[in-house]
Amino acid sequence: MPERATTTVSTNGQIILPKGIREALRWNPGTRLAVESTGDGVLLKPLPVFAETRPEDVFGSLPFEGAAKSPKEMDAGVREEARRRHAGN
Repeated sequence: MPERATTTVSTNGQIILPKGIREALRWNPGTRLAVESTGDGVLLKPLPVFAETRPEDVFGSLPFEGAAKSPKEMDAGVREEARRRHAGN
């Protein structure tokens, strides 16, 4: 990544970030950036892809009917699904 690069503000207020910087930061098309004015200029920071959540925000979001499974039953189910998915390989 070059130490200093330049760009130009378009008539629509847009700028193009140099390819080397975008690649180094892994800012692909569609990356959302927070724009912050600082004493030294403008700071760009990528925003999270997903909103921050807490377990209590999503707990129970998938309804389930029936008796609860034991940890042993859940482990067996995971093993069986892994076998099923890898059987064709």
